[in-house]
Amino acid sequence: MRILLVEDDHRVAGALTGALRRNGYEVLRAATAADALAAPAVDLVLLDLGLPDRDGIEVCRELRARAGVPVIAVTARGGEPDRVRGLRSGADDYVVKPFGTAELLARIEAVLRRCMIRRTPEDQLLAVEGLEIDLGRRTVVVDGRLVPLTRKEFDVLAVLARAGGAAVSRDRIVVEVWQTTFEGMSRTLDVHVATMRRKLGQSAILVQTVRGFGYRLSAPGTDG
Repeated sequence: MRILLVEDDHRVAGALTGALRRNGYEVLRAATAADALAAPAVDLVLLDLGLPDRDGIEVCRELRARAGVPVIAVTARGGEPDRVRGLRSGADDYVVKPFGTAELLARIEAVLRRCMIRRTPEDQLLAVEGLEIDLGRRTVVVDGRLVPLTRKEFDVLAVLARAGGAAVSRDRIVVEVWQTTFEGMSRTLDVHVATMRRKLGQSAILVQTVRGFGYRLSAPGTDG
């Protein structure tokens, strides 16, 4: 697996590069936004948002628009508005400095795991145990049967499918689907999930509740 580390602090970059290589990753280094956008294809990007030549949020949006590569924002900006802005820009995860190496490695593994769902060459079809979600056509098929989901129901299911079996917090689903941090939306999310499960029929078992946290899309037989 090849990781692009975008970090202008040489000390931080050196420590991270060493840790990543010791854990089996190939590491490319970029110190500026220009270098990051000119880098060859990688499996994941660790992106510092405080870059000297451009705002990291803009770089994140451009990276996702160009290649759809997974991005983990690594930044000292720890406020809630900053985290929400980072996630809305397309970041798959958001890590606030200072952080432990073990935590960062675990987050990298989780993001890469989410990307292991089978996809078409156009990166538009997600398939999980007989459930097919076409992101381009915004359609859901269960065992050959077209399931009529509303726009928000589809968006919730797509967020879970992209997570590749990893649990997704209620807060993150609400931010990605409704683009708000309003706590009252949690109940709205539950209603949409309940309706979606009824429409999915037997495949509703795939949409599992992670008590006290959120939801995940998993194969039958897993704990949840």
